[in-house]
Formats: sequence, C-alpha cells, structure tokens
Amino acid sequence: MAERPATGGTGRPVAAPATVTGTTPSAAARYVFGGIRLALGWIFLWAFLDKTFGLGHETESANAWVNGGSPTKGFLSFGATGPFQGFYQDIAGAAWADWLFMIGLAGIAVALLLGIGLRIAAVTGGLLYVLMWTVVLPPENNIFMDDHLINAALLAGLALIAAGDTLGLGRWWASLPVVKQNPWLK
Repeated sequence: MAERPATGGTGRPVAAPATVTGTTPSAAARYVFGGIRLALGWIFLWAFLDKTFGLGHETESANAWVNGGSPTKGFLSFGATGPFQGFYQDIAGAAWADWLFMIGLAGIAVALLLGIGLRIAAVTGGLLYVLMWTVVLPPENNIFMDDHLINAALLAGLALIAAGDTLGLGRWWASLPVVKQNPWLK
C-alpha cells in the first residue's frame, strides 16, 4: 500500500514536520561529560603516579617503577585468569610491556585531562581497557560485562561528542593547523 501525502484538507500536500538531525547537547550535559572526561583522566593519571612512585595505595614504595619495580608484574602474574592467563603471565614484568603500559597511562591521562587528542585517547584507552578486561576473564560479578568494557565505550562516546571542548582545551586544539589537516588528532 502506498502512503498518500497528508493534505490538511486543502488538497495540497502538507510538509512533514522537520526532524532534528544534529542537536547540540545542552550546557548541563556538556559539563557532565566534561566532568566524566576529567574523572577518567584522573583514573589514568593516578594509576601512572601510583605505579611510578609507589604512593602506597595499590603500589608500595618498594615496588615503585622508580625503585626498580615492574608496573605490570603483579597484576599480570597474579591477577590473570581465564583463557589468556598464560599469555599475560608470560609478558608480566617484561620491560617493553612496562614501558608501553606506562606511556599509555600517561598519554591517555594527559589527553583526557587537557581535552585534547580525544580520538587517540579513546582508541588507545579503549584498547587498554579491553586488554585489562581479557586479563580477568571471566569477570568476577557478571558473565562478561564489567567496568572495563563500560569505560571503553564511555571513552568512545566522549571522543564522539567532543567532550574536550567543555572544561578543556579541545576547541583550541582543533583550531591548530596540524589538527585541521589531520582530523584524527582531534
């Protein structure tokens, strides 16, 4: 059956109501997501600082990276379970794994806290979260879902909505010529 256009009693077709396709988030929503971005940035920064200097929360001073400790050894050696346990235990404490992990934590933290390079931060942070999720398979409280996957999705969402523009330097960053020429740097 074909639909007939509405005529509104005049015999002439009446235009359908306009649909909104590209709405701008409200100011409140922008601040909420800016705050979430900052909170996730702090999570990455704290992990970096604690593992580097052994601030005593999760990492004791004697095990700090600056004191010769390994930021990956404990979690990957003793926390790994499930189908990838052997793989993660094999790379636990490897210098290349320690350096990649720490550079990743620091870079993601800086990007999130400043609101710049969110696309790169979303991809690398999402990858890091998914890898950490695979370390603890199956998750403790659910068949497959845990905070690692939720935070990975949240990072993607923050990049998609340009959450660095509020409470961050995202607009300034996007105006730089190198970023304009390479939008993947946004």
